[in-house]
Amino acid sequence: MLSSLVVAVAWAAVASAHTIITYPGWRGNNLITNASFPYGMQWMYPCGGIMATKNRTYWPTTGGAIAFQPGWFQGHAQARVFVNLGLGTEFPDGGPANMSNVMVPEFGILGPSRNPYPGTICLPQVPTPVNITVKAGDLATIQVVELAVHGAALYSCVDIEFVEPNDARLADVNETNCFNSTDIGFSDVYTITTKPIGGNATSAADSWSRTTTSALRHLGWLPVALGGLMVLL
Repeated sequence: MLSSLVVAVAWAAVASAHTIITYPGWRGNNLITNASFPYGMQWMYPCGGIMATKNRTYWPTTGGAIAFQPGWFQGHAQARVFVNLGLGTEFPDGGPANMSNVMVPEFGILGPSRNPYPGTICLPQVPTPVNITVKAGDLATIQVVELAVHGAALYSCVDIEFVEPNDARLADVNETNCFNSTDIGFSDVYTITTKPIGGNATSAADSWSRTTTSALRHLGWLPVALGGLMVLL
């Protein structure tokens, strides 16, 4: 009984720190750290170190739901998420060679603290990528990428077979398998141009200086040169 409890607690601790696709399915358990993957499997592109599965999940040709538990690493209260689609099975892992077909715009997720914790995100109607046409029977892979604040990425996938939207083999989508936890927030991701194309090096340096100065002032630590002395404001 005690050993079962220890295993359950350990699993919960690991699961809360990685990405798990909860709907429509998951390629397999890659919440593993071993000699072959000393830093964990989910860092491995394109699908967290797991080969494609032959037991595929059915997904509508018109698009459908995707739900996942993002998890957090200690000290990371925010992340960026990408959802991509790849078609075919020609890659060495048995999945697609190209996983760069964007399904939804990149978005940010926000946590209530810097501690890892479980929570669920539901995207109830994710379309197939623009300019891609699929038909029933086509094989594909959905990839969920979570980018941590230090720049490293976690990869999780689900291998699918497209079916018509009224196919009886499609799993139901309801509030038990596709919901948004109240303790997870969302943010837009956008770009502010600080150096336009063709800008000179001086403007880039000035931009860097202004950005750095603003950041240091915000932190209450701004060194100012006064007669050779550095003064903290």
